[in-house]
Amino acid sequence: MPDWLNSLLKLLQSSALGETVRGAEYLYPVLEAGHILGIALLVGPAFTFDLQLLGVGPRVVSVTSAARNLLPVSHIGFAIAAITGIALLSAQATVVAGTGAAPWKFGLLILACLNVLVFHHGIYRRVHEWTDVAVTPVAARIGAGVSLTAWTGVILAGRLLAYT
Repeated sequence: MPDWLNSLLKLLQSSALGETVRGAEYLYPVLEAGHILGIALLVGPAFTFDLQLLGVGPRVVSVTSAARNLLPVSHIGFAIAAITGIALLSAQATVVAGTGAAPWKFGLLILACLNVLVFHHGIYRRVHEWTDVAVTPVAARIGAGVSLTAWTGVILAGRLLAYT
């Protein structure tokens, strides 16, 4: 691990946040529960949207209607998962970073976030051209596949943090 990253992790771990999370009796499990809730709010709507882009199931609404109704919930879930995830990490940042699953979790998390940016600043900018088509463009389907794969990997690697 690079020295700058190790220093940053030590700073997070020794912060008031890290001290508080380690010191408060029930805070860690409450944060874990909040993290799971955030993940559910993130991936439930995102997976529903991705599956629609892939053509799985009946198309009841247009892509733009699905995005307008599902993605704001995903954004709230992401915010909750990020805030609780940083708080959880602060309790044992150097220990967590030393696990075999950590590079996978954080690498896939970066991939998932980059995929969102590429999708919304790429193919989705022309959604008005394809919102009601029977088969979405290949780029949209690739983005959906990357999303499903990356977020599933983030969740799996996150669970493995405790075991590796």
